[in-house]
Amino acid sequence: MIENEGRQFSIKGERTMSQGFIAQYAAEAALHTQGVSGLNKGAVTTLKEAIGLEQEGKGVRVAFRGEASDDVMITVYLEVFFGYVMPEVAWSVQERVKRDVERYTGLNVDAVNVHVMRVVDSDETGAGEQTKPINLEDYI
Repeated sequence: MIENEGRQFSIKGERTMSQGFIAQYAAEAALHTQGVSGLNKGAVTTLKEAIGLEQEGKGVRVAFRGEASDDVMITVYLEVFFGYVMPEVAWSVQERVKRDVERYTGLNVDAVNVHVMRVVDSDETGAGEQTKPINLEDYI
């Protein structure tokens, strides 16, 4: 592979990635972090889904620094279990999302912003944290 100002080229051409693809890795990393109950889709996404519009990356927003840049900024909207220290959960999410996205995409993660939108009691979810199945399709 040949590198040219941060872009990677091969015989088949330029390698590009969609925001939805990157959001998928970020969502999976966040959901597998201890203390995270789920991702918060938000009112706007819920409204868009209600009128039939498709929304990529529910609970995760991805933005590139520029057209020719491989720098990406990721924002994650979390729901956290009651009893966990929110700054520690947020820090763990930042580290895991950065590590996983960089490892699997080859992009440079410039920033991971974490917004805790809600604190959830484990009784409210109907199951404890250890037995709660994660359905990634709900968030992507």
